[in-house]
Amino acid sequence: MLLLGIDTSGKTASVAVCTENSVLAQTTVYTKLTHSQVILPICKDVLKSAGLTLSDVDVIAAAAGPGSYTGLRIGIAAVKAMCFALDKPCIGISTLESLAYNVSLHKGIICAVIAARLDLVYCAVFRSDGRNVTRLSEDEILPIDELMKRLEAFNEDVVTVGDAAEKLAGERFMTAPPHLKLQLASSLCAAGFTKEPFSPDKLEAAYMEITKAEKDLRK
Repeated sequence: MLLLGIDTSGKTASVAVCTENSVLAQTTVYTKLTHSQVILPICKDVLKSAGLTLSDVDVIAAAAGPGSYTGLRIGIAAVKAMCFALDKPCIGISTLESLAYNVSLHKGIICAVIAARLDLVYCAVFRSDGRNVTRLSEDEILPIDELMKRLEAFNEDVVTVGDAAEKLAGERFMTAPPHLKLQLASSLCAAGFTKEPFSPDKLEAAYMEITKAEKDLRK
């Protein structure tokens, strides 16, 4: 299966085209431009680098959240449009699960953690055997202190990954290196190969919090 992965959930815009055993091409850009300006040109360049066209791709995967509200909408809209136009299935992947695959070589506990607001973080805990990643908790939004207590209860070393990874500090906490700390589309693809594709009309963002516009409306 040939999988195109698109991640616009955070500060990076990342696109990769992968088989189950190879990353054929990947581009990840930490950009000040909006994802809407860069994501489609990056898709075009990645496919060209791999000697492929969009029609060659079997499935398209999107980061489905949590993460930036605007970024998620841009990536999901792009994936839906491509899948509907080419009659292809898609996969929605938890941003936190995708991040866990960045450090899947670590045998043990992995905590994916993304900044939310104030002292809150989006987080999920996984275990890896050095290749396969198993989920130990659902995606949640928690105060950083509560997350620390949960992780300390494992009484073993923990690798942290994500833009809030450095907020978790202690003897047993190890932060992923810079080149693996943020979202990577190749990791999105790795997670995608463990999922069943579905129709693009079912692809939705998992925001985990209401948007600012909804908060303002309620006020």
